[in-house]
Amino acid sequence: MLKMSDAAFVDELRFMAAAKLYELGRVSLGKAANLAALQKVEFLYRLAQIGVPAINLQDEEIEAEIQAARELAA
Repeated sequence: MLKMSDAAFVDELRFMAAAKLYELGRVSLGKAANLAALQKVEFLYRLAQIGVPAINLQDEEIEAEIQAARELAA
């Protein structure tokens, strides 16, 4: 059994659901933080604690970001 109050369990469940939806790209950072009832910074901090990357880019988005950075540096 979980050793937490009902309220703490609900908070944890909300955070984990929001984190998973964010990880899957189904909701934005702001929406996920709202769902978890947290400020964005706190949500990002907690994502790091459970190993969910804060930046969620697809391979083609990463390539586009790298290309844009190269163009800016040239």
